Amino acid sequence: MSQPDLIIHDEKDNVGVVVIEKTQKGQECSAWIMENDKSIKINSTNEVPLGHKIALKDLKEGDTILKYGHDIGKVVKPIKKGDHVHVHNVKTKKW
Repeated sequence: MSQPDLIIHDEKDNVGVVVIEKTQKGQECSAWIMENDKSIKINSTNEVPLGHKIALKDLKEGDTILKYGHDIGKVVKPIKKGDHVHVHNVKTKKW
């Protein structure tokens, strides 16, 4: 696989991290799963900047976001596969 657009650290993760300058709306992104050296394709529904996350599946309010195989927060607004995952739709569970 050439340079990936997203990196997924763990097979259980439900988000991938953008590792290019940004994705374009409708862009087919190549994603590399580090844990098992597999790759998948996912369409970005939004422009998403470097370091931000893209949902790998539909997520509903109350779902847990998994990144690096760890719980990093809960969904506070429904997220569709390919959507930008950030502070507007995910909050920490700590408060």
